[in-house]
Amino acid sequence: MNIGMQIAELGKMTQSQLREKYLKVFGEPTRSGSREHLIKRIAWRLQSQAEGGLSERARQRAAELARDADIRTTIPRSPTLSTDAITRVLATTIKDANPIPMPGAVLTRKYKGRTIEVTVLPGGFDYEGQIYRSLSAVAKAVTGSHWNGNIFFGINTKGKP
Repeated sequence: MNIGMQIAELGKMTQSQLREKYLKVFGEPTRSGSREHLIKRIAWRLQSQAEGGLSERARQRAAELARDADIRTTIPRSPTLSTDAITRVLATTIKDANPIPMPGAVLTRKYKGRTIEVTVLPGGFDYEGQIYRSLSAVAKAVTGSHWNGNIFFGINTKGKP
């Protein structure tokens, strides 16, 4: 069977059949689970075997490039940060990590002439004796439509009031 027909047959094979074919063609099992990748690799190998692979000139050029390549022989050093830089990084990380106030805080907002008060709990939010899992759920209960809870209560995740 010619190479074109063999490659066409690859497209009709199941993944398990392709894995078997890969083992047969390369002499080792594959770790790939991608059907397309297996087809491409097997087709390349079949063509390479049929047509003789790379020319001697191409092999020599590849060897030259490999010799001239800059190969790292040491592990790169970790960047050193000043204590001031570390403090800034930690402060930014902590500030941006959770914009919700600590449990016990009361969030207030005026909405359609009413004052909405929500108490922050360790595991949710208390609004009029009802516990909600998120500020968005509280905002939906108040307005009847979906709102981003942080925006509704004026909590900005970018550090601005």
